[in-house]
Amino acid sequence: MSPLQKALVLGFLTAIVGLAASVSSFGVSLEENIGLSMMFGLRGKRHSPADVVIVSVDKESAKELNLPDDPRKWPRQLHARLVQKLKQEGARVIAFDIFFADRGSPKEDREFSDAIGKAGNVVLSGYLKREDLPLGRETGNDAGNLTVERLVAPAEPFARSAMGIAPFPLPKVPVRVSQYWTFKTGEGDIPTLPVVVLQAFTLENYGDFIQLMKRAAPLPGTNIPHDKNVLASAQGIEKLVRALKEVFQSDPSLATRMLTELDSEGTSFSSTEKDRMRSLINMYGAVNNRYLNFYGPPRTITTIPYYRFVSSGDGVAGELPVDVKGKAVFVGHSELYRLEQKDGFYTVFSQSNGLDLSGVEIAATAFANLLENMSVAPADFKTLLAIVVLWGMLAGFLCRRLSAAVAALSLLGLGIVYLLVAEYRFRTGGVWYPVVVPLFFQTSFGFFSAVSLKYMESSKDREVIRKAFGYYLPDPVVDRLSKNIAEIKTESELVYGICLSTDAEHYTSLSENMGPKELSSFLNRYYAAIFEPIRKHTGVVANVIGDSMLAIWVAATPDSALKHQACLAALDIAEEVRRFNESPDASPLPTRIGLHSGYIVLGHIGAVDHYEYRPVGDIVNTATRIEGLNKYLGTRILASEDVIRRVDGFLTRKLGKFLLVGKSKPIVVHELLSRTGDVNQKEEDTCTAFAAALAAFRRREWDAAMEYFDTCIKNSGGDGPSQFYLTLCEQYRAKPPGDSWDGEVYMDKK
Repeated sequence: MSPLQKALVLGFLTAIVGLAASVSSFGVSLEENIGLSMMFGLRGKRHSPADVVIVSVDKESAKELNLPDDPRKWPRQLHARLVQKLKQEGARVIAFDIFFADRGSPKEDREFSDAIGKAGNVVLSGYLKREDLPLGRETGNDAGNLTVERLVAPAEPFARSAMGIAPFPLPKVPVRVSQYWTFKTGEGDIPTLPVVVLQAFTLENYGDFIQLMKRAAPLPGTNIPHDKNVLASAQGIEKLVRALKEVFQSDPSLATRMLTELDSEGTSFSSTEKDRMRSLINMYGAVNNRYLNFYGPPRTITTIPYYRFVSSGDGVAGELPVDVKGKAVFVGHSELYRLEQKDGFYTVFSQSNGLDLSGVEIAATAFANLLENMSVAPADFKTLLAIVVLWGMLAGFLCRRLSAAVAALSLLGLGIVYLLVAEYRFRTGGVWYPVVVPLFFQTSFGFFSAVSLKYMESSKDREVIRKAFGYYLPDPVVDRLSKNIAEIKTESELVYGICLSTDAEHYTSLSENMGPKELSSFLNRYYAAIFEPIRKHTGVVANVIGDSMLAIWVAATPDSALKHQACLAALDIAEEVRRFNESPDASPLPTRIGLHSGYIVLGHIGAVDHYEYRPVGDIVNTATRIEGLNKYLGTRILASEDVIRRVDGFLTRKLGKFLLVGKSKPIVVHELLSRTGDVNQKEEDTCTAFAAALAAFRRREWDAAMEYFDTCIKNSGGDGPSQFYLTLCEQYRAKPPGDSWDGEVYMDKK
C-alpha cells in the first residue's frame, strides 16, 4: 500500500470513528458539557433584548421593605401593588416565577386576586407532579402503572384570575442546565412558562397570525378562536397555546408553508410584525426541547429589585428605575450573593464564587430566545456529517502524510480557523458546530494513530535494518546503532581482541573457471561452512573480501577463555573446510588460518557516505601475515605465542621466531594441531623431534638440525615446517648468518 493510500485509509477511519462518537450518547454529552461551554466562553456576554425585565425578589428588597427574608411570608397585598404598578406603567405581560400554593388571609388574597384579574396580563407558575396510575383496575388485572405528569395550579383565587398558568421545569444540580422544554409531555403537551408568556406578549399580532395561517392552509375544526378578545376567560391563553400546538402537530409542514407565505411579497407586515410571527411559527413548529442561548452571568438581563417598584406604605412607588412599557416582566427569586441564593441552577455562566443563574433568569432567557428566534441550534445532521467526515479525513491524512511536528502545527492552525468560524456562527446565528469530537477526539485519534502506525512501521523497518546489519555487524553494535544511527560516524573503542584471518588457496584459478553467478553461489556455500564455527564459538565475522575472512573475539582485557574459543573455532573451520572439499559438488578450496591477539581499535572506518565496521591496528595486520606464513611452512593453522600462552587443551608446536614481511619485531609462531583429546602418538613424536631440531637450529648446529628435521619428515610422511627448515639449514650451512643472529627467520614475502 502506497503512503498516499495509507493516509487516505487513516483519514477514512478517523472520519468513521468521529461519526460514531458524534451520534453516541457519550459524544453528545461531551459536546454539551465541554463543546457548548467552550462556545459560550469564546462568545462571552451578549446584550439581552430590551423587551425583557426581571423584578428580583431578593434580600435587599426584604431589608428595604422591612419584610421577612423568606419571600413566602411576604404579604400578598404587596404583590397586588406590584401588579398594579406594572400594569399602570404599561407592562405587556407580567409573569410570576413564584408558585403561590397556599392561601393567606382572605383580605390579602382577594386584593391580589383582584389585581391579577384587573390587569388581565398576568401569567402564574404551576408545577408538574408525577403520578403513577394503575392499569387494568377495571378488569381486576394488575397490568402495572402508567406514570403521568399533571399540572398543579396555584391557589384557586389566583388561578381563576390569571391570564394563564404554566410550569417551568428544570433539572437541578449536579446536572448542568443547558436545555428547557417549550412543551412538556405529560397531560398532553403542556406549554411551559416562556411559551405562554410569548403568546401573551404577541397577542396584538394574533389576528394577523391567524390570517397567515389561513392563507397557508384551511384551519381544521373550530377550537382556535379568531379574535383575541375571546381569550379574556381564565387561563384562556393556555388553552389557545394547546390548540395551536395541536394544529401544528397534525400538519408538520404547516410551519414551512407559513414561513414561505410570511416571506412572500404579498404580505404587508412590518419587520417587527414579521419577526414576532416568525418566532411564533418556530415556537409551535419546531421540537419541544431547546438549548438555552444564555446572555451571560447573573444579572445580565435587566434586573430591578422588587422594592424599587413598590413602597412599604399603602401607595405605590414613585418614578420607576426602568421603562417597562410594552415589555415582558418576570418576577422571581434572584440574588447577588451565593449565600443568599434560594433558587440557583448550575449553568455554563455559574460564577467561581458559586453564584448560579436563578430560575427566573433562565425563564426570562428562554422567553428572550423565543422572542429573538435565536435559541442555540445544534448543526443539522448533514452539516454535522460534513464537518466530522471532512475533518476526520483531513486530520487522518495530514497526520499520516506529514511528520508529527508539522502535522500538529497544521492541525493547530486549522483548528484555530475552525474555532473562529464556529464562534462566528454561534455568535451571529446561535448555530452550534461540534467542537470536542473533531478538534479533540478526532485530532487526537488521528495524531496518535499516525504516530503509532509510524512507530510500528519504524520498528518493523528498524528490525529489517537490524537483521540486515546483523549480517555484517556484531549484535551489540547493531543494538546501539538501532537506537542511534548517528553513532555510525563517531563510535569507536579500544578493546583487547583475538583476530582470526583465513585465506583460500586456488581461488584465483577457481574464479577464472566459473561464471559470476556460479562463483557467487559457490562462495556462499563455502562461507556458510566457515562462518558457523565462528558464531558457534562466540566470534564475530568482521570482514570478508573475496576468499579472505577476518573474525574477532573482543574483551576489555586479555581473556584466556576468548583465546580458547578462538582456537576451537580455528580447528572447527579446518574440519568444516575438509568436509566441504570432500563434498561431491565442491571444488577443492584449501584454507589457511592465522591467529594473533592484542589491543585493537574497533569502530566504523570510512568517510563521506561509506563506512565499514572493522578492527584497526597492528594486530589485524599481523594476523594476516601469520595466515600467509602457512603458505611457506606448509601448515593450515598458525597462531602467535600471545594467543597460545596460558591456553590449555590443545596440542601445539613451536615453529620458531619469524620476522614477518613489513614488520620490525620478530614474533614467535606456533602451529595449532588439535585438541588434546584427539592427539595420536605419531603427532606427539613429530612434535618432540621438531623441538629438538629447532633447538639445534638455534644453536647453529646445521647438520644435527637437518638430521632431526629429516626424521620429522620421515615419521610424519611429509612435514611442511621441517621441509622449510631443512632448506633453510642448507642455506645457512653454506652461508651462516651473522654473529647477532639469535634464531629468527626473516620472511621477505607475504
